[in-house]
Amino acid sequence: MSQKDIFDILLLIARPAAGKSEIIDYLKDLPLEERRRRFHVGSLDEIDDFPMLWTWFEEDALLFKMGHPRLYTDSEGYFLRPYFWDLLIERIGLEYQKKQRDRSTARRVVRPPGRHTDDVSRQCFLSSESSTTLIEFSRGREHGGYRRAFSHLSAQILERTALLYVDVSWEESLRKNKKRFNPGKPDSILEHSLPDAKLERLYKETDWAELTRDDPHYLSVNGIRVPYAVFDNSDDVTTRRGDALGSRLEEVFSALWTLYADRSAGM
Repeated sequence: MSQKDIFDILLLIARPAAGKSEIIDYLKDLPLEERRRRFHVGSLDEIDDFPMLWTWFEEDALLFKMGHPRLYTDSEGYFLRPYFWDLLIERIGLEYQKKQRDRSTARRVVRPPGRHTDDVSRQCFLSSESSTTLIEFSRGREHGGYRRAFSHLSAQILERTALLYVDVSWEESLRKNKKRFNPGKPDSILEHSLPDAKLERLYKETDWAELTRDDPHYLSVNGIRVPYAVFDNSDDVTTRRGDALGSRLEEVFSALWTLYADRSAGM
């Protein structure tokens, strides 16, 4: 386990429109040194399953236009097979493996002519040791919940992960889902939306309370203890951004870092 001062992997989960993407956007806008000092987050390396999901929607629309059967979804946009939700998590794991491979390659870079070894070594260190991989997704009980999703994360990921849950009610998720919709950019991370009926079917019910009932600090996933913290966004501090969001994030991340460091020390 890493002895760095930043999270290796930060898993960000919540209902749709709860504020996950807004938190990421806020963190990305901060200077690196401030982000590292206040939030234990390094250079951000993002893996989000929404672009993967949206690609399937686009491919199915193209196939339908061409007169061929859809591969992933029916005419209403629901998955044809429930295991496609599992496939998205497996895809997240695959993307993480590829990023780790590329970092490993960077550490073995050969010194270019005219460059000092120390300069090259420093660049390799920055690329491979100063990044926080941020993984984002939502899951509802209708398609297996978080328990099923977490079971498809590898030990390599789980052993390096700290989890942040952004807590909003179903009603708040529904309100913000409507508010953020931009019909001109349905593929946008910050501006995509779901029809009310689809949002209700897929995400109204979650299993988060059940998963965290027995331990307020750690989840047990495939025999691995994963530290977690809850970010209360019932007052929608993420939309306003600013100091209020920063202060609340700093408080929650500080508590999460303590759990993460304690877990690391025991591994």
